Amino acid sequence: MNKAFKALNDHTRREILELLKQKDMSAGEIADHFNMGKPSISHHLDLLKQAELVNSEKQGQFVIYSLSTTVIDDLLAWMINLKTKKP
Repeated sequence: MNKAFKALNDHTRREILELLKQKDMSAGEIADHFNMGKPSISHHLDLLKQAELVNSEKQGQFVIYSLSTTVIDDLLAWMINLKTKKP
């Protein structure tokens, strides 16, 4: 969960997640939306993968990234549980 919080603490990574919410994309397609080099985008994608917020799948010569909501579901459940007071 710590890796997810760290990954979500960056504006660029949150924007990448918003893009992947719309559709699965290659690293190049994602990079086209930003004013930074592809190595920087690859670094952000690697951190998102480590946090299990995105999945990647090799398709031919491309790696396609997709949003993974499992960790987000876990985070939300934890936050709701944290907010709920016990008698």
